[in-house]
Amino acid sequence: MKFTLSWLKEHLDTSASAAEIADKLTAIGLEVESLTNPAEALAPFKVAKVLTAAKHPQADKLQVLTVDAGDGPVQVVCGAPNARAGMLGVFGPPGATIPGNGMVLKVAAIRGVESHGMMCSVRELELGDEHDGVIELAADAPVGANFADFAGLNDPLFDVAVTPNRPDCLGVDGIARDLGAAQIGHFKPRSYAVIEGQFAPEPKVVVEPDSGCFVFWRRVIRGVKNGPSPDWLQQRLRSVGLRPISALVDITNFYSIDQSRPLHVYDIAKLSGGITARRGKKGDRFLALNGKDYAPTPEDCVIADASGAIGLGGIIGGDSTSVDAGTTDVLLECAWFDPARIGETGRRHGINTDARARFERGVDPMKLSSAIESATQMILEFCGGEPSEPRISGTFPDDGYPTVDNVVAYRPQRLADLGGIDLDPEAQAAILARLEFFRLDPDDAEVWLNDARRQAMIARAGPTGEHWFIRAPTWRPDIDGEADIVEEIARIHGYEYVPSTPLDRAPGVARPTATRAQRIERQVRRTAAARGLDEAVTWSFISDEEAAAFGGGDWRLQNPISEEMKVMRPSLLPSLIAAARRNMDRGQASVRLFELGRRYLADVEHLTVAVLLAGDKSARAWQTGKAQGFEAFDAKAEALALLEAAGVPIANLQLFPDAGPTWHPGRSATLRLGPKTVLAAFGELHPRLGPLLDAPTGAVAAEIYLDAVPVARDSGRARPAFTPPTLQPVTRDFAFLVPADLAADQLVRAIRGADKAAIVAARLFDRFETKDGLSLAVEVTLQPGDKSFTEDEIGAISKQIVTAAEKLGAQLRS
Repeated sequence: MKFTLSWLKEHLDTSASAAEIADKLTAIGLEVESLTNPAEALAPFKVAKVLTAAKHPQADKLQVLTVDAGDGPVQVVCGAPNARAGMLGVFGPPGATIPGNGMVLKVAAIRGVESHGMMCSVRELELGDEHDGVIELAADAPVGANFADFAGLNDPLFDVAVTPNRPDCLGVDGIARDLGAAQIGHFKPRSYAVIEGQFAPEPKVVVEPDSGCFVFWRRVIRGVKNGPSPDWLQQRLRSVGLRPISALVDITNFYSIDQSRPLHVYDIAKLSGGITARRGKKGDRFLALNGKDYAPTPEDCVIADASGAIGLGGIIGGDSTSVDAGTTDVLLECAWFDPARIGETGRRHGINTDARARFERGVDPMKLSSAIESATQMILEFCGGEPSEPRISGTFPDDGYPTVDNVVAYRPQRLADLGGIDLDPEAQAAILARLEFFRLDPDDAEVWLNDARRQAMIARAGPTGEHWFIRAPTWRPDIDGEADIVEEIARIHGYEYVPSTPLDRAPGVARPTATRAQRIERQVRRTAAARGLDEAVTWSFISDEEAAAFGGGDWRLQNPISEEMKVMRPSLLPSLIAAARRNMDRGQASVRLFELGRRYLADVEHLTVAVLLAGDKSARAWQTGKAQGFEAFDAKAEALALLEAAGVPIANLQLFPDAGPTWHPGRSATLRLGPKTVLAAFGELHPRLGPLLDAPTGAVAAEIYLDAVPVARDSGRARPAFTPPTLQPVTRDFAFLVPADLAADQLVRAIRGADKAAIVAARLFDRFETKDGLSLAVEVTLQPGDKSFTEDEIGAISKQIVTAAEKLGAQLRS
């Protein structure tokens, strides 16, 4: 939300400086993101008079000017076609920086003629888009005066981050009201006069039930002249980043910023019959004011005439009924739309407008009358014309207003309970009154509330203590209970008055506070980083298409940020795939990412760490030749390392081929403790994910399911000291011919189980195809205990190993 100090002072009587106002805004919960003054960039520029203008001797399109900016004549080379002797303009001396392009002016020869500065255009000073010539000032402009001061540009600009629960602060008057309540000035409500209508408005307007439009308030003004708006209004809109278009459009934009009250004007001559607010229909399509075509859906609120859709209600109007210089009769709309419907439609079509930002948060329904009367008055002042009587269409009573009944029960002692602030009840009531939150008298409460609702509100707030009934203003739809009232009082009174209270600490040495899951997360994260993986932090929401590729999502958001973020992710891999693709598209040759987060399945959240390896495993080099890519075994190595960091006995893990439908059927597997406890999946991604999710070619990945890691048994005793064996281990190699479908892991596990006391390790070290079949070679490590092994003992163990292998169909190679 942007506004200038002068604009704010139209609603706030204050002597505070811009810096003091910015500090107060942040203190009351309206964070000021920036405070700038355009005059600072324009400080070197002065009002100057062109004394003479002569043709450049070396260029037909250039002139040599003599310019006086109050310090005596200087020579300036200028290419503007409107530059002439006697005119007044804006002069930039040597050393000045042009805001529009960052160029620093200096004395320079242009086609052989020395130039000592520059006469500036509107675009060069970032005051607009015009660049056909230099700025021409009025004849009474004082030569030598600072241009920013003369043009009224010395006006600090605030940029405030307005939270979604404060739609009232998307208007300058809402900002001023809060500042008045904080006693940095006095709030000045904008007054308006009721304009007497001269005739009944036509065309008619119909609001269909469940259209998403609650109220459509309108007036017709005939005989308008839609020229440029006054300079003060154009400057006000430019100061907040809006482009002036015409008087009628500028007036509607002004009230959107000034009072958070979007309006719209239709050229009646371009309408086909009456206006209807309805749901979208099949075949609806219109060209919007932003130059794009939209096809409304049945879930959208559409403004239509006899020709079809002419706009999306509360979001954007149509080009077919827009006003222009030839417009003479207009219909002024001041409507109120369903906030939820507006938000859904905006996200569905990807449209972000000032109107949507206000309507989806909830505009003040009680400002309809004042806004349309004020806007009508301004139209008559700037454009002339004859106004009609106001008319209201909608599903509410004849006066056009909904029933506003926002009353909450509040106990004054809750300020201390929830906010830690000890404040007298009367002081609390005074703060609420300044915010226009009114404490109802008992008699008034009986009018506003029936006995059943009174009791329900008391039960919700809590039965103990004194109860107030607070009527919140209509521009605060976010007020829902006691905590909201506490927040209002606390922020206006000042968060600096919340006492700093240390937490109680038990005597003695502090005990560890991290849970087992937190310790595992910390250790896994450190291990992944130590292995050269880069941590990614991505959204927990993905699109329908991404979720479907990984089996579909069980949880969907009713109010998503966008269509691309509407499903709670069933896997962490879609987000890592997108991150890898973005990095590789920007020239990253090797991507090694991991993320530790949650998967959201039908039962509960599942703590998971995902790893994605893409691109080059090792760069090309003279020792190794071409760059080497990643393979499934690289993902397996990362999975085993992270499982070991999580406390898993990796020697007990079993490998099961084929990790599922999202993995390559022949180049993936799962790691399990027993046949049912799946701890990880790894391998190459399924080939179909390449074109579906734009996954990098050759990417491998792993998912480690940390929530499935079993809790280690607690023996209740300290771990014994490490005692290395006193005797040297013995290694023996065995080579077997095995069936083609036998997994190497099965063979290794069988060998290890042949003699659990003597065999301490077994690992596969060779695999190759022979004419007789597949050969697997295993290195076995034997550890003697009290005495060294004899040859007979080693022979007996070897026979046990061969016997265990033969049970799997393996044969010892001769």
